[in-house]
Amino acid sequence: MSIIGAAALILSTSCAEREYVPATADRQAITSLTAIFTSGPFVDQEMAKLSIGEDMPERLVIPVPFFYPESSDNETAEYMTKVRVQAELEKNCFLKPALTILDLTKENWFTFTNAQGVQKRICITGERVKSDKCDMISFAIDDPSLVGVIDKANKKISIISGDDLSAATATIQVSPHATVSPDPSQPHNFNDPFKFTVTAHNGTTSQEFTVVKERPATIDKGFNTQSLEQLFNIDPVSNWGMPNYKTAIGPSLGVVGGSLVICAGDGSTPIYVNKVTGSKEGTINLGNATPGLITNDEGGHLLIVNKAGGHETVNIYRTSSVNDAPVLLHSVANPLSLPVGRIKCIGNIDTEALITLTCGGVAGVTSSSDIVTMRVIDGAVTEVKTVNFAATGISWGNAPVNINTVVPASLAANNGWFESHYEPSKLHWMFEDGSVPVAIGSDTSGWGLNPNSLDSKMFNNVNYLALFVESHFPHWGMGPQLYLYNVDDPSALGSGSDVTGPSNLVLANNPAWFQSGDAGTASGDVVIAPSADGYSIYIYYYGHNSGVVGGWSADCIAK
Repeated sequence: MSIIGAAALILSTSCAEREYVPATADRQAITSLTAIFTSGPFVDQEMAKLSIGEDMPERLVIPVPFFYPESSDNETAEYMTKVRVQAELEKNCFLKPALTILDLTKENWFTFTNAQGVQKRICITGERVKSDKCDMISFAIDDPSLVGVIDKANKKISIISGDDLSAATATIQVSPHATVSPDPSQPHNFNDPFKFTVTAHNGTTSQEFTVVKERPATIDKGFNTQSLEQLFNIDPVSNWGMPNYKTAIGPSLGVVGGSLVICAGDGSTPIYVNKVTGSKEGTINLGNATPGLITNDEGGHLLIVNKAGGHETVNIYRTSSVNDAPVLLHSVANPLSLPVGRIKCIGNIDTEALITLTCGGVAGVTSSSDIVTMRVIDGAVTEVKTVNFAATGISWGNAPVNINTVVPASLAANNGWFESHYEPSKLHWMFEDGSVPVAIGSDTSGWGLNPNSLDSKMFNNVNYLALFVESHFPHWGMGPQLYLYNVDDPSALGSGSDVTGPSNLVLANNPAWFQSGDAGTASGDVVIAPSADGYSIYIYYYGHNSGVVGGWSADCIAK
C-alpha cells in the first residue's frame, strides 16, 4: 500500500471527522471489521477479520481463530476480552460511540449512521471458531521409505514404486488440529487404491484422499498456474523468536526435505520450520559447519558456508536432513580480498551444479564487482574461478544491505548472469565481457526499496528467476515485493522502469508485513526449491526490516 493509499484509508475509516464527502458507492454500510491483539507476543497483529456483505446484519460476529498461530497450541481465549477493533466504513458513514478496545466475549452495541443520516443499532461481538481446514500436507510410506506426491485438486496421493506395499504403514501430516482415519500407523494395503479421510478441527468439514501406486502425468514445461498457492505469510519475530529489525543481521534461506531452514547469519544455529505451515520445529544439526550463509540446490541438499573474509578459508558443507550432521563438500582459500556475502546454487550437486559466492565490498573502503564460482560434477568441486564484472560498470557495496546477489541464468556457461541491488536499482542480465542486454527497473518506488535478493533454479524444463525486494521504510507504508520470472529467454525481461512489466512475469505479490515501527536493517533473502521428486516447486522470502517471512508453492501435475 502506498503512503497516499494508507492516508486515504485512515481518512475513510475515521469516526471523528464529519466533513461531507460525496458518496462514490451504492453501499452505505460497514464493509469489514478487523480485530487486533492488544497484548501478548502478537500485539498489534491482526487476530481476525470479518468481511461484511451488501446487507449488513444487526449482529456482527468476528470469527476469532481458536488457536493463533493456527498451527500452534496457543489458545486465543485469554485475548478475547481486550481486543482493538477497527471498522472500514463507506464514506460519510459513522459509528457512535467510537470504536476502541472491546470485550469480544460480550455484546457491544453501537449506533451506525449512513450517509443519508439513517441510523441503525448494531452489535459487535466475537466468537472463537475451530478451523475448517482439512488438507493433506505430506504423506510417506515408512518401509520402504517412499514419499507420496499429493494432488490437491484431485484429492489423490501417488506412490511411485514397484515394491510390495500390501502391509505398509505410513506417516501423514494434515492441517493443524485436523485428524486422519483410518490410523496410518497401522498396516494397510497400498497395492490397491486406499482411502484416508481428513477431518478438520471443527469436526464437520472433511476431505477424502485416495492413495494410488502410479506415476502422475505432468505438463510439458514449468508449473501448473492453477496449483499456485500461498503457504503462509507471518512475522518471524513473534512466531519464531528471530531478531527484530533493530538487530543488524543478514538472513539466508534454504530448503531440505520437509523443512525451510533460516540462518540469521549472526553465528547462531539455524532454525527449521515446516515448509508448508511455517510452524517452528527446532534447530538443525550443525556438526562442524559454521553457519554464515545457507542455500539449497535443486536435488534436495542444503549448503552451509562460513562468511570467509578476503583470502580466508571457505568451507562449504552439505546435508540432506536437518537431523544429520553436514559433511564437507569443499574447502578452498577465498581467491579474492573481498568477503563472501551471498551463496546460491543452481543444479544438483550430486550430478552437475554451479555454486555462486557473491563477494561484497568493504564499508568505507571499496565496492565490489566480483564473484567466486564453483563447478560441481558428481558431488565434487571440479573448478573454482573468479569472475569480475567491472567492464559492465556495475558494482555493489557491503553485506547484508548494500550487497547484491549474482545468480547464473542457467547451468550453461555462456548464458550470462543476473544481478540486482540498491542504486541503481536495476535488474541486470549481464556478461563477463561487459555487455548488459537487460537493465530493467527493480525498485518500483524509485528510492525506498532494496531489490538485492535473487535466486535462479530450473524446474520441469524451465529456468526461473525469483526477485525479492525488501523495504527501507516499512513504517512509511512501503512494503516488500516478490516476483518470479520464466527466464528461458532472459531477453524477454525487456527494458524500462517497471519490474512488473515483462510478459514472462509468472508471479507478482505484495505480501503484508508486520514491522511498521521504524527503519532498521533492510536485509533479506529469497530462495527457489524444487522438490526432490520433481513434482513441486517452492518459493520463500524473508524481509528482516519489514518483519515478514512467507512462501508459495505450485506443482507440474497435469490437471
